[in-house]
Amino acid sequence: MAPTLLVLAAGMGSRYGGLKQLDPVGPGGETILDYGVFDAVRAGFGRVVFVIRREFETAFREQVTAKYAGRVPVDFVFQALDALPAGLTPPAGREKPWGTGHAVWCARNAIREPFAVVNADDFYGADSYRQLAKFLMTPTAAGAAARFCMVGFRLDNTLSEHGTVSRGVCAADGAGRLLSVTEQTGIAHHEVGAGGKYSGAETVSMNCWGVTPALFPALEAQFREFWARVPAEPKAEFYLPAAVSTMIARGEASVQVLPTANKWFGVTNREDRPRVVAALGELVQRGDYPAKLF
Repeated sequence: MAPTLLVLAAGMGSRYGGLKQLDPVGPGGETILDYGVFDAVRAGFGRVVFVIRREFETAFREQVTAKYAGRVPVDFVFQALDALPAGLTPPAGREKPWGTGHAVWCARNAIREPFAVVNADDFYGADSYRQLAKFLMTPTAAGAAARFCMVGFRLDNTLSEHGTVSRGVCAADGAGRLLSVTEQTGIAHHEVGAGGKYSGAETVSMNCWGVTPALFPALEAQFREFWARVPAEPKAEFYLPAAVSTMIARGEASVQVLPTANKWFGVTNREDRPRVVAALGELVQRGDYPAKLF
């Protein structure tokens, strides 16, 4: 069964200053998510599901669905304040949904097959999608724990020259199985490398996962636990990496780290855009991508 690509695209990009998921950065007017869809389709993914907010629906249908018509089936699910497990209601004062773990849970009724989870505003590279597709299409023996994977990037391949970044630093065992993801915030470019706080060789998570539908009931159970801890906190978020780490700790899942030498590109800050445009232009000139994807 061909896996599905789940693209998290509900964020407004507050630091960027606009709906960065639809900002053209490729030589043919492509967005970053266009490159992800292109790489996923040629790696063997059979469908794309976008998690968006309802207020983005018209823009996405006009600028995304029409572009991919006839190339890959596209579906949408909506992340919203009232999209909650039965019996829960949004607390007063809450303005935004609950983060990446909640966003993935919102797709529970749309996906029945193995799937990858990626961010709409991150460029992961073709190797990442090839590794995800190979892992997700490899039959696995039935067992008590779900078998997931995560593409692991070198920290020094994921930095921004125009501000600090937050990265999930990964610990793995000798067989490459993920043990934990620890969020490190405020990582500056000058802190990485010789004499710095970080060597640069650390493996980090960029929210590029390969999972199965076994994730959904675990997310709901953990979300209820999260809700009980912070019922009225207006800015608390339920993060996917933390949820997966909890599944590992409880013996509910094993996660294979798939290391890649690909460089990550992203538009965390608006000043990052020229670097992304230049990097994609170089990849097109090198022949890794056509001048116009779709």
